[in-house]
Amino acid sequence: MEKSVSSTKTDVRRTVVGQKVGASGNHESERLRECQQSGVPWKRWGPYLSERQWGTVREDYSADGNAWDYFSHDQARSRAYRWGEDGLAGISDSHGVLCFALALWNGKDPILKERLFGLTNSEGNHGEDVKEYYFYLDSTPTHSYMKYLYKYPQAAYPYEDLIKTNRNRSRDELEYELLDTDIFADDCYFDVFVEYAKAAPEDLLIKVNICNRGPQAADLHVLPTLWFRNTWSWSDGGTKPQVRVIEADGRLIVHAHHTDPLFQETLEDYYLYCEGTTSLLFTENESNNVKLFGTANVSPYVKDGINEYIVNGKSDAVNPAGFGTKAAAQFELSVPGGATKTIRLRLSTCAPAKLAHAFADFDEVFEARLRDADEFYASVVSPAVNANPDRGNVVRQAMAGMLWSKQYYYFEGYKWLEGHHSRLPPSGESRNRDWVHMLNDDVLSMPDKWEYPWYAAWDLAFHTLALSAVDLDFAKEQLKLVLGGRYLHPNGQIPAYEWNFSDVNPPVHAWATLFLYRTERGTRGEGDLEFLKSMFSKLIVNFTWWVNRKDRFGKNVFEGGFLGLDNISVFDRSAPLPGGGSLEQADGTAWMALFCQNMTELAGELAVHDPAYVDLAATFADHFLWIAAAMNKPGADGMWDEEDGFYYDLLRLPDGRSTRLKVRSMVGLLPLCATTVIEPSQRARGNSAAFIRQRLKQMPGIMESIHPTGPGHWGVGERGIMALLNPQRLRRILTRMLDENEFLSPYGLRSLSKYHKDHPYVINVGGHEYRVDYLPGESDSGLFGGNSNWRGPVWVPVNALIVRALLSFYEYYGDNFKIECPTGSGHLMNLFEVAKEIVDRLGKIFLRDEHGHRPVYGATKKFQSDPHWRDNILFFEYFHGDNGAGIGASHQTGWTGLIGGLINLFDRLDPAAFLGEGRAVAFRNG
Repeated sequence: MEKSVSSTKTDVRRTVVGQKVGASGNHESERLRECQQSGVPWKRWGPYLSERQWGTVREDYSADGNAWDYFSHDQARSRAYRWGEDGLAGISDSHGVLCFALALWNGKDPILKERLFGLTNSEGNHGEDVKEYYFYLDSTPTHSYMKYLYKYPQAAYPYEDLIKTNRNRSRDELEYELLDTDIFADDCYFDVFVEYAKAAPEDLLIKVNICNRGPQAADLHVLPTLWFRNTWSWSDGGTKPQVRVIEADGRLIVHAHHTDPLFQETLEDYYLYCEGTTSLLFTENESNNVKLFGTANVSPYVKDGINEYIVNGKSDAVNPAGFGTKAAAQFELSVPGGATKTIRLRLSTCAPAKLAHAFADFDEVFEARLRDADEFYASVVSPAVNANPDRGNVVRQAMAGMLWSKQYYYFEGYKWLEGHHSRLPPSGESRNRDWVHMLNDDVLSMPDKWEYPWYAAWDLAFHTLALSAVDLDFAKEQLKLVLGGRYLHPNGQIPAYEWNFSDVNPPVHAWATLFLYRTERGTRGEGDLEFLKSMFSKLIVNFTWWVNRKDRFGKNVFEGGFLGLDNISVFDRSAPLPGGGSLEQADGTAWMALFCQNMTELAGELAVHDPAYVDLAATFADHFLWIAAAMNKPGADGMWDEEDGFYYDLLRLPDGRSTRLKVRSMVGLLPLCATTVIEPSQRARGNSAAFIRQRLKQMPGIMESIHPTGPGHWGVGERGIMALLNPQRLRRILTRMLDENEFLSPYGLRSLSKYHKDHPYVINVGGHEYRVDYLPGESDSGLFGGNSNWRGPVWVPVNALIVRALLSFYEYYGDNFKIECPTGSGHLMNLFEVAKEIVDRLGKIFLRDEHGHRPVYGATKKFQSDPHWRDNILFFEYFHGDNGAGIGASHQTGWTGLIGGLINLFDRLDPAAFLGEGRAVAFRNG
């Protein structure tokens, strides 16, 4: 909880134009400092409202666990949520209690547009998918300024057409998108821009610009809506709040007051001011039981009351007495063709007596906040990036998307399971029955607030890397949360995601911890030692869980299931294998090798301040050696295939036989990522290096497979190295990886080699045939929901990991290791140049090409040529392996937002300086 600062309520104007700039040099950085050091609640309000609460596991109390059908989009306007709220371009306080969002009606739709529409998993031919066009255009990290765009058709929204047409299409066909319906033909739509600017932490100015892109005048109802999340209808929910109309100096104002002492601790009274004359509509955020279930309503005024009043003309659906728990201001506009109309509002803790002229400083505040945003991004984005408007636009929107993707997430395991009639100890087959300890009540970074409106463990680790460029403290807080006792299972497992917290995601959190620590040391001059200690202790617990649970036979080779790579394997790796047996996973084992390296480095950092950590550094380095020995085991019984020069998963059958699953995929590239450079200063910190030298003398066979290290094998600057790959294997894997007929696409590294286009992998097990084909676009199966595909597309996060590995090898080798890139081209590159080449190819996905087109938008003409569309960037979940088109979740800025940091890094990073000073210069450069 953030401390309230009373001065922000008494002198709003002083905060607007008189805020002092500290040593950081810009107002937004000063606000971040005030948040962290003084508790000023600049982040109390933000884009914390979900974009889809319906169809989530939290709202699912069905017997069969079908969350999509239990709480549908059609029910959402009438049925009160228990665990969260959703809305259009919405914001809320940091506990999701008081919410604000827009509702729209074009006079033709059958319902108000209060939330984004999309298909459920069973309705879409490639799984769930949002069918709307909206964009996160800008945001500062304290949300002192934000901008959002929603494109609203003037014709009736084609709900049924989208459902029916997509449902009738096969998995081999493209999805049927909203643009395919021709509803945007002749530009008959509204661009609805929603902007927020904070005059003070709890004083928000709201501007809605409605632009009619069509040739003719068109009518539009705009309903800015303020409501309380329904907490009172559930057991132990507390007392009921109220929004009501008050009159002051001839103005009608919405007053929001919570009566419950618990919520009053962080939520003062708020007032919604509306410029001009408008009517106010009130109802209750209560379920319409009559409509939904055929039972009595608890109130004559229910959640869909405003919808019924506007769309169906039911005057008795809203409360004439002017109070409730949900209120909307009604603006009825007629917007001429090509024209723009503006609505101005203010949501503030300033009572009318102290804010007689609510809009006097409105324009001044917006100008100041936008100027602050520009100054802030000028300070964190490379001048070279900003000098190119297109590159600057991509990077800034990537960062804006990261910040807009924050969401308040509430889940209390005991109460949720109690609703499923589970008891302690957990019993029955309820989903997540082993996670009764969980209490999630926080603002979290989401993968995609519509398609994935819940945190995912390994996604979140990548998010923190991208977020660290703009808000390092928030990034650190995210890692602390997911490894804290309210999330982490007592046995040490990190929760995967709400569909199954017990699934297993890759252990990348130690790497993220190390990254954030070094970023802070590079940008602030000193790392946060207490953060490092806390994280290290939790990571030890998680490491122990991995060793005890996922190394089934104690052989230092690891399983783990799908490990975030969904359908990459021949089989569903999270299900029992056909015919029995077990799967030794090259990626799972490589992840654990990297985990060991990260823990070795973390312990080494701590050992500088406390010698007790020296032995722990040696312990984790020893773990790495044992894992390396197991993974690089020679012969037919190992993961490395000498003939192919590649790593494969190893299937062990019940009869004792084993076979390599020879699929050339990202699984076999990930061992490259278990690479860490050791600076001479790190070796000097303790006796772990001596321990490792002694271990290698005891086990000389290990040195034959891992990268040579130690005296006689120092690299540039006397650097050492810990790596799974020896130089020969490194060259062989890179030769495949950089082959354009295999992994290297024009837009980054594919997740599956293109070799399998003409040579599908086929295996017969238990009388059944299983196969893997190269699929550069959508998946052709329903494995893991069918809405993601790791059999050919480009995924940014694993590309980023490989870039990190290449930079590590360059730090060790410098120009002493060069390789053809692309393979067969005759063009030799050092590994810094190879890393930059991969990043440049990734960047091409989003940047305009020589024809002015962005590959991310494929053949969609509207996005490629229309000036009102082409510079609004979507950061998709993954990208077509051959043409770069965006696929999957359209707003997964989360880990795809890494592209902003990668572009920024390579525009700043000088290879000579990097080689001379090491990775420290990279962290100073962002």
